Amino acid sequence: MLVALSLSLAFLLMAYLLGSIPTGYWAGRWLKGIDIREHGSGSTGATNVLRTLGKPAAVTVLAIDMAKGMLAVALVRAWFTWSGLDWIPLAWQPWLIVGAATGAVLGHSKSILLNFSGGKSVATSLGVLWVMNPWLALGTLGSFLVMLALTRIVSLSSITGAVAVNVLVLLLHQPLPYFLFSLGAGSYVIVRHQSNIQRLRQGTEPKLGQKLPTPAESQ
Repeated sequence: MLVALSLSLAFLLMAYLLGSIPTGYWAGRWLKGIDIREHGSGSTGATNVLRTLGKPAAVTVLAIDMAKGMLAVALVRAWFTWSGLDWIPLAWQPWLIVGAATGAVLGHSKSILLNFSGGKSVATSLGVLWVMNPWLALGTLGSFLVMLALTRIVSLSSITGAVAVNVLVLLLHQPLPYFLFSLGAGSYVIVRHQSNIQRLRQGTEPKLGQKLPTPAESQ
């Protein structure tokens, strides 16, 4: 039991550290010598990178942020599949997968390398869903893309995806740990978008490719 507990904690720490890799922040430093948290929305995510650094940087950051989440969960699943060892009880395994997914999501938004700041966890959440259940990921991505096509507002599309994943996890009859993850992660993504929700209500939320209005312009 002590070995199982130690391995579980190691997986959770590994997932958090993977999520903490500050891709958007490093892109700002390397490409323009700036702290991206001092520009645009202050997020290190791909949307703010797009506004601040341009499309190539945004696509790269998006891909790496998704990969962080994918790798965090894939490493746990690979251990179960290929280790051939029964050090972690079978009943723990779905919970450990969800724990790794949660660690990666929290790491992205509360990176230990950025004094516990970061992005809004949308891309990393999608990454963990790809490994947990590709149908969940496809459905969530589909709802995001439909809303984006209709409104061209990334934040609204992200919130739509956060709601849709909870519907999908029920329709696909996913296990309880996955349901709890979708509920928690979806709620967390929405909470991380509170400033966007305020701008949506005020009608000042920028569309895809637009910059945030300055304080004077938003009054």
